[in-house]
Amino acid sequence: MPEISLTALVLLCLAALLAGWIDAVVGGGGLLLLPALLLGLPHAPAAQILGTNKAVAIVGTTGAAVTYVRKAPVRVGTAVRIGLAALTGSMAGAFFAAGISSEVLRPVIMVVLLGVAAFVMLRPSFGARAEGEERAPLTRARIVTAIVVVGGGIGFYDGLFGPGTGTFLVLALTAVLHLDLVTASATAKIVNVCTNAGALAMFAYQGTVYWQLAAVMAVFNLVGGTVGARMALSRGAGFVRGVLLVVVFSLVAKLAFDQWG
Repeated sequence: MPEISLTALVLLCLAALLAGWIDAVVGGGGLLLLPALLLGLPHAPAAQILGTNKAVAIVGTTGAAVTYVRKAPVRVGTAVRIGLAALTGSMAGAFFAAGISSEVLRPVIMVVLLGVAAFVMLRPSFGARAEGEERAPLTRARIVTAIVVVGGGIGFYDGLFGPGTGTFLVLALTAVLHLDLVTASATAKIVNVCTNAGALAMFAYQGTVYWQLAAVMAVFNLVGGTVGARMALSRGAGFVRGVLLVVVFSLVAKLAFDQWG
């Protein structure tokens, strides 16, 4: 465990708690957790930060996924297939990452996110299901599209660039599979577990994880993830939609600061 003050440790644990909650509800917990680790461990190598981030995040994501699977109508098999495609896509994205400039990608992603925010605000029914309304049947074509486009495409983006992957997953799953936002969040958590497991295995193999620090923070991340999943299940799509918009605008602000700050 790296040398760290008690104050910094407490703040990191609180960040892990909130990040777990955000990630469980709508994705995007890394927007808080990764910067917190960078601030709390200013002298740590980047690889150690990224590895520790994954070791913490996978615990909260798994806790949220288990909570969702118990109480939400999630098709686990479909989610795992999308997750395996995302894992493959992220590896391909990472392969090409060295040749891509983030200064070029950031403005494009900001425009896409602002378009997404406008769409969600102008379409209040997006990701909502009327009381008594049955779920749309999952056709083979939709499942294949989800595996290729959502899993492979967003997985590729995650390996190539990364920020907002969980949020993009929720939006894409809602659009492609016609899920409500709560079920889309649940499915996204299973996909996230697959991708996080692949990344963590690589970081562990390379020895770039602060395991003791990760273990302490993971407890708080697990609590946040479990509470977030339960709140999303109890409060429904309207609550998830509100959190989604906050996360989208926060991501746009972060990307703008990275680009021009």
